[in-house]
Amino acid sequence: MKYFMGIETSCDETSVAILDSDKNVLSNVTFSQIDIHKNFGGVVPEIASKNHLEKIVHVLNESLKIANRKIQEIDMICVTNGPGLLSCLMIGVSTAKTLALINKSNIFPINHLEGHIASCFIENEIKFPAICLVVSGGHTNIYYLKDQNNFNLRSSTLDDAAGEAFDKGAKLLGLGYPGGIQIDRISKLGNKDFHDFPVAELGDSLDFSFSGLKTSLKYYLDKNANWKANMNDIASSYQEAIVKSLIRNIIKATKKFSVKSILFSGGVACNSRLRESAKENLSRYEIIFPSSKYCTDNGAMIAMRGIQKIIENKVQSSLDFPVFSTLRRKKINLILD
Repeated sequence: MKYFMGIETSCDETSVAILDSDKNVLSNVTFSQIDIHKNFGGVVPEIASKNHLEKIVHVLNESLKIANRKIQEIDMICVTNGPGLLSCLMIGVSTAKTLALINKSNIFPINHLEGHIASCFIENEIKFPAICLVVSGGHTNIYYLKDQNNFNLRSSTLDDAAGEAFDKGAKLLGLGYPGGIQIDRISKLGNKDFHDFPVAELGDSLDFSFSGLKTSLKYYLDKNANWKANMNDIASSYQEAIVKSLIRNIIKATKKFSVKSILFSGGVACNSRLRESAKENLSRYEIIFPSSKYCTDNGAMIAMRGIQKIIENKVQSSLDFPVFSTLRRKKINLILD
């Protein structure tokens, strides 16, 4: 039996997981910084990286303890090397490289978005071909999955991601951070048909756009001085527009690709209305949502993606790999020696 460690520090979660070669999750310990960053209304990179540095060793030791394993028993170390916040990614990568050198373990760089897709495989057997919607605070992408190794990007967002739309909408409504959780919570008390917020129409494209939706909400609030009396209804209608956009493009994707399964991953996949709407509109397909603990950033998804790639020899062990941050389609590479 071999043991795989997954390390994730791309944004505001410090997470370390240990899986065995049968893909069983032995531990998945995550320290979330939500309570720290909610005071700022969003993630502050410098504060996030500082907390990763303070917590990474504790989280790693706790993960080993729960898994009842020693660091010397870890055969493979899988670590997120991007996309994400550079200062945060470097904490995880530096830790992984140090462990690999000391323990003489193999180390593998893992793409964060591929990790989110792999989260769907932790608890489920997937029927192929499939499509996967990765929907989070920074990304809204559709992938075509030929099998568990070939993930092909088919669309992305032209501006804001769905998670950003939730956060910015929540800020306009005077709700707390993270916005998706707050809007989902009060939307359950509101009428989703109260107001028809616009959904961007991009023709045959599978790409997304949410910046206009945020602007529409701002104009609506400016024109309606007593909007707070209808807070729950407005939040529910705003959420419905985001969900409609996501589901509509998934339906369009099913018309372009013959698939058996539809996967949802990323933090926004926790949204209750998205899960409800998927069942309403996509019932002819096998619908896969990971458990909430695997939707948000976590080490288990990174280890799972590592196992998938290692088994098929799709990744090579190396201490010489870049850390990269994707910002609006731009990539910055930084080599950590």
